[in-house]
Amino acid sequence: MPPRRRPRGGQPGRGGVRTGGDPLTEPGSAAYLAEQRRELLRFAAAARTEAGFGWLDDTGRLAPGRPTELWITCRMTHVFSLGLLAGERPAPGGPDAGELRALAEHGVRALLDGPLADETYGGWRATVPGDDDKLGYGHAFVVLAGSSASVARLDGGEELLAAAIATVEKRFWVEDDGMVVDRWDRVWSDLDPYRGVNANMHAVEAFLAAGDVTGDATWHERAGRISARVVDWARGNGWRVPEHFDERWRPRLEHNRDRPADPFQPYGATVGHGLEWARLLVAVDRTLGAAAPGGLVDAAVALADRAAEDGWAADGQPGFVYTTDWEGRPVVRSRMHWVAAEAVATAEVLHRATGDGRWSRAAAEWWRWIDEHLVDRENGSWRHELDERNRPVAEVWPGKPDVYHAYQAALLPALPVVPSFASALAAAGGVPGV
Repeated sequence: MPPRRRPRGGQPGRGGVRTGGDPLTEPGSAAYLAEQRRELLRFAAAARTEAGFGWLDDTGRLAPGRPTELWITCRMTHVFSLGLLAGERPAPGGPDAGELRALAEHGVRALLDGPLADETYGGWRATVPGDDDKLGYGHAFVVLAGSSASVARLDGGEELLAAAIATVEKRFWVEDDGMVVDRWDRVWSDLDPYRGVNANMHAVEAFLAAGDVTGDATWHERAGRISARVVDWARGNGWRVPEHFDERWRPRLEHNRDRPADPFQPYGATVGHGLEWARLLVAVDRTLGAAAPGGLVDAAVALADRAAEDGWAADGQPGFVYTTDWEGRPVVRSRMHWVAAEAVATAEVLHRATGDGRWSRAAAEWWRWIDEHLVDRENGSWRHELDERNRPVAEVWPGKPDVYHAYQAALLPALPVVPSFASALAAAGGVPGV
């Protein structure tokens, strides 16, 4: 629980943290978050490639030898769409509204007509070149990108969303399970027996957005069904979310014990996912209203409490460890930027949902840590991985390929919990007060 355990060995307010000065630039303030959003968009603009958006290194250059990945192309398309909808002034050297539209529409075209799109068999390849398999994780992000592009009225946005929804409906959603499957081969003939909660977590996010955009409540209901199953599994496992399953949805708690730092399928409990699920459960509850599965907000608090208790300063230094075992002991002690981003976003949402001031205090503390350790004012964006002493490393996440988690964390405090980001920005006519 956030207020119980203060960071040991850290000194908030020192080492570059902007505290005690101008409240407008205090980490987490509205002006501070607007600055973060502008700078993240400036950094991300360099990711454009012929095939979509590529992997950026620590300095914001395209990393040589890396393939174009579906999830990065989708996330960048989504973020540039949000940046356009936000209507904010650009950072010096950053993209203006016209350039944001061009970047987002480039992503849409790449997803519709580029090599990631499989014209022969349908759906989208995981990477080009390299991996022709079709992943539920990546396809969830195609739905998200299409949803945001549609709201932003981008050329091809509605077409992309319709194609993504049709593919997920036909290939990934399993009605009897109330879940999505994980990996098909290119020709849709061989379904991997592995089932994963990570793909389903991002499916919840995408389904909420798709339902908001299309008006089809089926997608909201499916987000609720996935959420209810995950809550049941987490409740029976000490509020640590089982991540990996077999084809009959039986937990595989020892999966990847020999590769505990896997970036997508790590062993044990993933602290950041406990936090991210908590935020999404509140969104599902608010979206479905009386039709929502019972107890989602209580489950969200339990998940976030468990993740914060297990993960924050668990080894005597401030920061969230990446993973723990099933007793809550740290396994991978690296601090990932996306975990901290989800922590502040979730704290914001839980403060609103519960009125409990401990979440606003936690958010303030975590934003100060982000400002001190993750925000890279020399090279741009946020450092993606730190070691257990909060020094930059690149063992799991080399470079800075992703601005999605950080941008959404910096945007969420300016918007309501629901509807989803793009729809909320459109309804408000941009970031309120800008």
